[in-house]
Amino acid sequence: MSGRVGVRVAVIIPAYNEEIAISKVLADIPGELASEVIVVNNGSSDATAVMARAAGATVIEEPQRGYGSACKRGITYLERRQEKPDIVVFMDGDYADHPEEMPLLVRPIIEEGFDLVIGARSPAKAEKGAMPLQQALGNQLIAALIRHLYGVKCTDLGPFRAIRYDRLLGLQMSDPTYAWPVEMQLKAVRQGLKLGEVPVSYRRRLGRSKISGTFSGTLMAGYKIFTAIVKYL
Repeated sequence: MSGRVGVRVAVIIPAYNEEIAISKVLADIPGELASEVIVVNNGSSDATAVMARAAGATVIEEPQRGYGSACKRGITYLERRQEKPDIVVFMDGDYADHPEEMPLLVRPIIEEGFDLVIGARSPAKAEKGAMPLQQALGNQLIAALIRHLYGVKCTDLGPFRAIRYDRLLGLQMSDPTYAWPVEMQLKAVRQGLKLGEVPVSYRRRLGRSKISGTFSGTLMAGYKIFTAIVKYL
């Protein structure tokens, strides 16, 4: 798609101890669409960086742990590049999302003028057991809260998303934690950007989740996200 329409798409993947999954993620990214794939190694103690480089990704380091910290490091890398992307796609490195579905997120931006498109994890397209119960319930609760408080369509806070590069910079993202995705959505709403959702497939992640795999991790993520929702009211 990028070659046909002249659109440059950069992919940012924050990764912490994803050596089992990262090669599969990178192999499934449509090569004709992504102009560059950046894996942000977020203090991994395994071979994540080695595997990512071997698969052809640009690997940069962000030792400060945190999902948002890794994403911000990826943005800083793009800002320093002479050739800027038109669109930035974010996805996780655990192989839960389907990277081959990336065109579903990018197409509405190119063809319909959307600024931010969220990959909404569809129950109809999800592998059984892909999302732990506590994560699914928390996600539904937070999405409902956003709909009620902000009056916008929101069914998911999925990490698989695409956004115009200039709009991304305009959001001035700051959260270093799990609240990064919801910060992006809420700031986009406040700035009047055109938001959309597309249903995407979802499967069991490879390896153990750093957040939803434990009750304490889920609780902490929920607290961070709820705080962000209140902050941007």
